[in-house]
Amino acid sequence: MNLESLASELRGFVGITRKRAIGDLVRHFPVNSDRIIAYSGEDAAVVDDGDEVLLLAADGIWSKLLEADAEWAGYCAVLVNVHDIAAMGGWPIAMVDVFSANSPELVEDVLRGLRQGIEKFDVPIIGGHFHPDTPYSSLDVAILGKARKDAVILSSTARPGDAVVAAVDLDGTVRPRFQINWDSTSFKDGEILLRQLGSMQELGESGLVTAGKDISNPGMLGTLGMLLESSGVGAVVDMDSVPMPEEMEMISWQKMYPGMGFVVTAADEKTDEVIGVFQRRGLSAARIGEVTEKERLVIVSGDDRTVLFDLWRDRITGIR
Repeated sequence: MNLESLASELRGFVGITRKRAIGDLVRHFPVNSDRIIAYSGEDAAVVDDGDEVLLLAADGIWSKLLEADAEWAGYCAVLVNVHDIAAMGGWPIAMVDVFSANSPELVEDVLRGLRQGIEKFDVPIIGGHFHPDTPYSSLDVAILGKARKDAVILSSTARPGDAVVAAVDLDGTVRPRFQINWDSTSFKDGEILLRQLGSMQELGESGLVTAGKDISNPGMLGTLGMLLESSGVGAVVDMDSVPMPEEMEMISWQKMYPGMGFVVTAADEKTDEVIGVFQRRGLSAARIGEVTEKERLVIVSGDDRTVLFDLWRDRITGIR
């Protein structure tokens, strides 16, 4: 593969570039509460609740997805929120939604997708707000979860010398109407999916990882970049070790939302245990790199190497 071409294309990938506004946005929201343990830059905010923590997250569905495949957008609204809670080592409790629609047909499609997600992941929508007559359509879902306080997995705690492990479900297909989405969940039994999601809770409660994130719209390397940025560290990633579908090109895979996937960091001596947890729960996992002190995400393949993100100079979200 041509690493410089790959890096150049990913730096301009909309799944990554549309994250840049986040850092400027969150500066408008001061947080003055001793109960808030972690917030911006994490997959979910962490609120002290005694021996446990409350996890609070929200996701807005990209308008391009809603326009291209409304039913899949409804399903993904549940999928991505459940993953945000799982990525923190927690378990979901319930969701609320805000839904605006400009046609009855879109309403039916979205509700069908939401219902499938609710049934698949066994997390109810218990309230929210509906605009039935807007000139636009939008879908936003917020989720509440919980975790053991001593088992929360943050994005901001990776350490130099840690191994980087990626875990994904390769048993899937590209969505025909939205080809940067890899569907590895909609056709599977809910018990299988909950077992896969539970890998992060097991890793958190066993203390095997130092940081983690679910792989989202920025793709595997973009998501890792956000984790590194939040932690104030860098990494070197061996692209030849990245788990991926055999029939797919690397550039396509790195722009893909994989449906079920996580990237974590762990002490090097615990790498095999971490990979074992993922594999026992039905995910393909591999050690793909190492965390470095220098704040750059470097990708290598054989003797070739290039800098994907210089996190000291550039920014993905702007959150540290």
